[in-house]
Amino acid sequence: MAKEVSAAQFQAAAEDILADITDFGDAVQAEIRNHTGGRRKNAYVYIEVAAAEWRNLAKWLKKSKGVDHCSMITGIHWPENSEATWQVVVHLMRTGVYNPKVVDKRVHETKVDIARLSVKHTPLEFEISMTLPETRTPSVPSVADIWVGANWNEKETWDLVGIDFEGHEGMRRVLLPHDTPTGYHPLQKQHKLRYHDFNEMYDDAQGFGRKPEDSGRVK
Repeated sequence: MAKEVSAAQFQAAAEDILADITDFGDAVQAEIRNHTGGRRKNAYVYIEVAAAEWRNLAKWLKKSKGVDHCSMITGIHWPENSEATWQVVVHLMRTGVYNPKVVDKRVHETKVDIARLSVKHTPLEFEISMTLPETRTPSVPSVADIWVGANWNEKETWDLVGIDFEGHEGMRRVLLPHDTPTGYHPLQKQHKLRYHDFNEMYDDAQGFGRKPEDSGRVK
């Protein structure tokens, strides 16, 4: 019995996703990529999606393709790029992990022949990318109600980058202090625009290399 999923199985599972994802039209562009590091260069699915179509894609991946885990969401600010000033990157997984059967209050061991997994049950990784043009209020739809793992990740992305997630209930600071100034998100790159002469203080929180006129200032 095989002990790990083969490279051919990962490739076949990724091809199965691409065969069905065409239903979304031009709003979704998908391709198969391979990891560049690690022991094996396994295939995964890379998807570019319009923000307006993100929730529909997320629901489809969850219900039709068994994608059951959101491992990471992050945001990037590209002020020098006028066409895609903001980017949101989401990492998803289809783990294929489920609770074992319980019969007469006894948990029964689940045995899986990895070599005989169908393409729809083969574990697979997904990378989703969304880009937004220049705006002072970047926002994409929330998927926290679809994958519980998205809840913290969306909060963290808003806290640090300032990209909001429409429909996320209870959005709040999770890394920065709760009394952090409204509108301040440290991974944005226009602090001077927001804070004028205080930008060095926020860029250098520990005080290393502050300009002399900032030496006495504290957060």
